[in-house]
Amino acid sequence: MLTPQGLKGKQYRITGNSYPRLGRPPKKSRKVFALIGSVLALALIALGGVQLYDIFTGKGRNSSAQACATPSGKPLAAPTPTPDASPGAPAGDPKAIPQPTAFKLNVFNATTKSGLAGRTAEEFTKRGFTVDKKGNAPAELDKKVPGTAVVIAGPAGAGAATLISSQIAGATVTTDARTDNTVDVVVGDSYNALLDETQAAAALALATKPSPTPSTTGSC
Repeated sequence: MLTPQGLKGKQYRITGNSYPRLGRPPKKSRKVFALIGSVLALALIALGGVQLYDIFTGKGRNSSAQACATPSGKPLAAPTPTPDASPGAPAGDPKAIPQPTAFKLNVFNATTKSGLAGRTAEEFTKRGFTVDKKGNAPAELDKKVPGTAVVIAGPAGAGAATLISSQIAGATVTTDARTDNTVDVVVGDSYNALLDETQAAAALALATKPSPTPSTTGSC
């Protein structure tokens, strides 16, 4: 056993059952930091639970939609649909699809097949269209339509031309300077008959299908 200096040979004995603590005494700052860390951890856990609840219940999507507002601060409202104008009305949208009786149709034959204009006009009449004229095609188109048909209309007959072209497979549409909504259909060498009504309805739906708009989900 080592004898501490100054005891001159006397033995130094430790008595009792308590011993001095050798580690550093705890500092108050460590306890404060530990307490702050515990509070932050509990706050993060609570915030995560709220977000998960919103995701599964759908409340987050509803609140996001309601949060979108105009520059004036008022919530955005769904646009009010406007009623369609009456078919053929001058103030209406010329690209809107009219009723078959709302315009006059002229049927011309640009082929060497006799009576083709009459038979085609009869088919259109059975479907409710109003046929005004039928006969041979004008000289500038006679025997010059290699496809099934050419549909001709002015700006005011754009919707009517779309309706007529949907009745004939492969028909093309051209525009001239006429100011009314009449439509000419000139059948060509590849024409045989109108599409059946189911096929024509499908072709019209495809021709008038609106272009998809970008998704605005999650943003204003």
